[in-house]
Amino acid sequence: MSAPLDIDQLQTFVAIIDTGSFTKAAARVFKTQSAVSMQMRRLEERIGKQLFIKDGRGNRLSAEGDKLLNYARRIIRLNSEAMAAFDDNRLEGTLRIGTPDDYADRYMPEIIGRFAKTHPNVELYIVCEPSVSLAEKMGRGELDIALVTHNPVARHSDVVRTEPLCWVGSANHALKEGAPVPLAVGRRDCNWRQLACSALDADGRDYQVLFTSWSSTVVAAAVLAGLAVSIMPESALRGGMKVLTQADGFPPLPPVQIGIMKRPGLSPSLMNAISDHIAACLDNMTPTPHEDDLDTDAKSFGRQFPRLRPGHMIPGW
Repeated sequence: MSAPLDIDQLQTFVAIIDTGSFTKAAARVFKTQSAVSMQMRRLEERIGKQLFIKDGRGNRLSAEGDKLLNYARRIIRLNSEAMAAFDDNRLEGTLRIGTPDDYADRYMPEIIGRFAKTHPNVELYIVCEPSVSLAEKMGRGELDIALVTHNPVARHSDVVRTEPLCWVGSANHALKEGAPVPLAVGRRDCNWRQLACSALDADGRDYQVLFTSWSSTVVAAAVLAGLAVSIMPESALRGGMKVLTQADGFPPLPPVQIGIMKRPGLSPSLMNAISDHIAACLDNMTPTPHEDDLDTDAKSFGRQFPRLRPGHMIPGW
């Protein structure tokens, strides 16, 4: 019978991928760099496959290493859930979480599901509002944690994910040539609305705001019906949508960053528990949902932002 995998080695392996460096991983797992390297050699011997490929002065993740990564995360998560189930000192109380509804659609099911398994005695109170409103509630102490669009000018948050911001239209309806771009966007103080309008102004392209709503469901409905164009993070794309690029006459957009805001004075145990779950869930997200249903342009749109893939450099082995 084959010997089981060593969870400590798997945790070090995941730390290398998450930090992008053997040196940084060593600091995270409280080991020397030589100890980290030795653990990876032993893990490779146990697996019987090469997990890292030497590339110049650094290393890159092999195809076999990428295959192991998914299993490693699942094993570590299941181990944590099992330990939490028998922990007499497990966390209790209420945690108030805020998130915009577009993030709630995409991210919250896994975050809530995982947190509930490891901390069944903690009640989660979820508020879905725009980032601007969530920041105001955080300032008044009405929320403990908020998942928001990172905007260093307007509010402080710790960035946990970066991904492309896309112009999107309907894959089944064509825009009228020569007509102003019909937009479906948030209210006037919405950062993405301001970004879309500024980009079109700078490009000299006419546009008209036809739909205004804080609801991502309303905006998506207008897009899917072929009534308007909007901008969305890549992970919010849905089947039936098409990414509009410079070839379609739309200017490039900067990437969007998702951040976490934390209430001062929140229990460190609760704060660390939910923050770790959020960061792990966002890191493990696939680039786009319903990818088989997306227009070809959406499938081929930039994949440079999701988690480390084979061929990405890892310095310091």
